[in-house]
Amino acid sequence: MGTTERKHVIESCIQEKLKPVVRKIDSEVFYPLEFIKALGNAGVFQSRLPQSETLLRDTGLIEATSKTCMTTGFNLWCHLAAATYLRRSGNPYLRESVLPLLEDGRLRGGTGLSNPMKYYAGLEKLHLKARRVPGGYSVSGQLPMVSNLGTDHWFAIIASVGESQRIMAFVPCQNENLAMKEKIGYLALNGSATYSCSFHDVFIPDEWIISEQADDYVSQIRPVFVLYQIPLGFGVTAAAAESIEKAADRQGGCNRYLPIQSIEIRDELNRLKERLHRICTSPNVAEQWKPLLQLRLEVVSLTLRAVQADMLHQGGSAYLQASDPSRRLREAYFLANLTPTVRHLEKLLQQM
Repeated sequence: MGTTERKHVIESCIQEKLKPVVRKIDSEVFYPLEFIKALGNAGVFQSRLPQSETLLRDTGLIEATSKTCMTTGFNLWCHLAAATYLRRSGNPYLRESVLPLLEDGRLRGGTGLSNPMKYYAGLEKLHLKARRVPGGYSVSGQLPMVSNLGTDHWFAIIASVGESQRIMAFVPCQNENLAMKEKIGYLALNGSATYSCSFHDVFIPDEWIISEQADDYVSQIRPVFVLYQIPLGFGVTAAAAESIEKAADRQGGCNRYLPIQSIEIRDELNRLKERLHRICTSPNVAEQWKPLLQLRLEVVSLTLRAVQADMLHQGGSAYLQASDPSRRLREAYFLANLTPTVRHLEKLLQQM
């Protein structure tokens, strides 16, 4: 599929499958299953491209989706991050049998790595523990929040095996001894299919193991984990800038006196997008860890400024709970608290 055709497919899916249900996603805990399935069925998730082209394609998809609905963009981030884990795994079963199902829309993927990413930054202890048993591992513990889960979903986990080893695995939600409870009542992103996951001696066969040396493996996939979050902010920021421009003539054009205007938001957004493009096309993305962290932090800052400016430009109409500006405001605060959070990012950068 060429770039032009892909963009047309994505835009058609957004118009037909996503825009009609955005308010339902935000207010009724609705999961955008048909939109994600349509993208998979159209071949948008396929991995036959070189790495740089795959990264540019996927970040473009997340940005375009997040411009309409960041909850759904976040679900795509979960799915694409999960696909990345399998693409880089040495496990032929996951690459040859499970990955194709993620790529063609028959399965969806989640990424249960919030706690492990905090563990590797010295913020938390690992919540899952594993012990070796015949044919695989038995895993116990609890993950408080894992998103993009459901009947036909798998998700990644990392568990400690004693003191010196960590394993990474890919687990189906339909698993004996795995108890899931949906988490709702958040400020935003209640349609993200987020669950707490309790493992009670869950058997993980060897064919589900992504890596038995998770410490080394995480250093390979962590950059893409962060990279795919950046276009979430790009999409919300672009939508806020567009909303500001639509409000320019309100109340006699008095919005021109507000300190933040769309032109400066767009200028900074374009600069940040150029930096992401350079990272995506660099020979070794893993070597771009510090620039990625810095970019991710700056994107949060820009997105927060953009959505708050949008609220001021739109005035009273933005204060309605169901308004697009108020939804984007809530989405932006989720981005600030998505692992790695702002304080997590600040710690990592200060330690470099």
